[in-house]
Amino acid sequence: MSKFIHKSHNVSVLMYHIVCPAKYRRMIFSEKVDEELKKICMEISERYEIEFLEIGTDKDHVHFLVQSVPTYSPMAIIRTIKSITARELFTRCQEIKKQLWGGQLWSKGYYVDTVGKHGDEYKISVYVKNQGKEYFYKILHKQNERSKQKTLWD
Repeated sequence: MSKFIHKSHNVSVLMYHIVCPAKYRRMIFSEKVDEELKKICMEISERYEIEFLEIGTDKDHVHFLVQSVPTYSPMAIIRTIKSITARELFTRCQEIKKQLWGGQLWSKGYYVDTVGKHGDEYKISVYVKNQGKEYFYKILHKQNERSKQKTLWD
């Protein structure tokens, strides 16, 4: 779940719901691709200040529920996720290149929305789970709830 991110001069809880469709809306997300996508996202988390709270696929698009710091704009987060996942998936899953002959994994478009910590986070998580047909949508990653810390709002 989300947490307060403490920096030297600020405390923040910035979460975004991001939807990235595959180029040409191709159904490219198989078991292997899903597993590699999850691994790549966890590697992004280690290198950048982008925490993946939930990742889910629906055969032709991916939902990300991410938390980050104020220094990264939503566009910078999306650019980082799309560029690194595209490069790494093309390297690790050669079969995708045959379906996406133009050399691009993601379409140019995307959807991004802010998610509030108090109330909306659960609703967006439920929304993401209920997207598409039940037998297509699969949660690839869901961050474990950490020990609950008392805050001013509890």
